[in-house]
Amino acid sequence: MQDIFLSRLPKLINGWVEAFPDALLAKDISGIAAGSKTATGDDLALIFWLHTNNDQENWLADTIATVLKSYPGSKIVLLTNAPTHAESLLALSAGAMGYAHSYSPPEMLREIRSVVTHGGIWLGQQLLKRLIETSLNLTGSKPEFVEELLQRLTSRERQVALEAAKGLSNKEIARVLAITERTVKAHLAATFERLGAKDRLQLALMLNKR
Repeated sequence: MQDIFLSRLPKLINGWVEAFPDALLAKDISGIAAGSKTATGDDLALIFWLHTNNDQENWLADTIATVLKSYPGSKIVLLTNAPTHAESLLALSAGAMGYAHSYSPPEMLREIRSVVTHGGIWLGQQLLKRLIETSLNLTGSKPEFVEELLQRLTSRERQVALEAAKGLSNKEIARVLAITERTVKAHLAATFERLGAKDRLQLALMLNKR
């Protein structure tokens, strides 16, 4: 797996380096050396982290389009110093798989990479919650379908899944159910596998009754 940061910064942010010691830095897509690891032809092993520090709507859409054209199988995550709901929707609609704060901690960056690599979508907690609330007002599954999905889960997995489907974070779920965050994470991982959900948004849509 090769991580490539596209940023105007002179060097990688410390958190980026800690998360991915072998990451590359380039000012734009043309600045990636032809002899780098990206020249292997394995686009599926590439993750581009696009860093934007201000309102660059045209740059965002153009850069995502260029990356996807040059490396069709790669994944894109947008990193911004000031996340907004509108920009997150713009990034996702343009083809990005993730949207997060530029100074997200290393462990979160690694988790983001894991999610998008497996086909999921990553958003910050507040943005995810707003997107879930909006989506649930527009769509839903038949009650019998939701019940059938819930029957595949253990009692505790069901409780965790239903709270996650409301947009709650792991910490909030742990507090509500009086369990540890590690336990919440384990139950969610099992739930995603049992139900075939790639991320929390998909889980929320699957468990939302029409």
